[in-house]
Amino acid sequence: MRIGKDVMSSAEIKVRVWDVSTRLFHWLMFILLGGLWLTAEQGEMQWHQVLAYCLLILISFRLLWGFVGSDTAKFKAFVVPPSQALNYLTTTPKPQSIGHNPLGGYMVLLMLTVLLTQLVTGLFSTDEIFTEGPLFYLVDESVALGLTWLHKTNFNVLLGCVAVHILAVLFHWFKGENLIKPMFTGDKVLSVEHAPVSTPKMKSGVIALIIVAAFALPVWLYLLKPVLDYI
Repeated sequence: MRIGKDVMSSAEIKVRVWDVSTRLFHWLMFILLGGLWLTAEQGEMQWHQVLAYCLLILISFRLLWGFVGSDTAKFKAFVVPPSQALNYLTTTPKPQSIGHNPLGGYMVLLMLTVLLTQLVTGLFSTDEIFTEGPLFYLVDESVALGLTWLHKTNFNVLLGCVAVHILAVLFHWFKGENLIKPMFTGDKVLSVEHAPVSTPKMKSGVIALIIVAAFALPVWLYLLKPVLDYI
């Protein structure tokens, strides 16, 4: 993270809070979720699979980036003990956070858990007509049908999480904190008293590309290419 040279006012400063890789992950995930919903609704299951495998690459990247990525992207930067999150919830006024606040950190964990559940169950799912997940053959039909039910039900949970996330962003917006702009620019305006004492590091986008490529290659060979060849 870098502190910008331009001071917004005598009491504010611009701070780099999100690297480009984290921002791209955020918006690509948003686009893919919309596409997954649309293709499922229209019964375009082959394209639904294509988008799901792309999301698998993204989520795999984000999980590893949570350990080796930029300081604000690391899980240890925003996953705090429940007592600390509860204290944040009951504190008024809320202190400014460099990256995710304690409640936002738990939302990230919830979203990743729900997304992983969606992706894993999808690998075993079937529409009982033409399309089956690539691992469908590994389980009994009754198990596959149960996982298919979970896949469909969990998507409603995912939509609920997205709705809560949007409501939280709007809540902060009305409270005077713009959380959307930093996800485009990477920069956040903080009061001087909440500016970081040291400058957390932003990892190179080249490292992120290498990680994505490492996940993308096997997904392409074993999951994406067979579906695209069929289409």
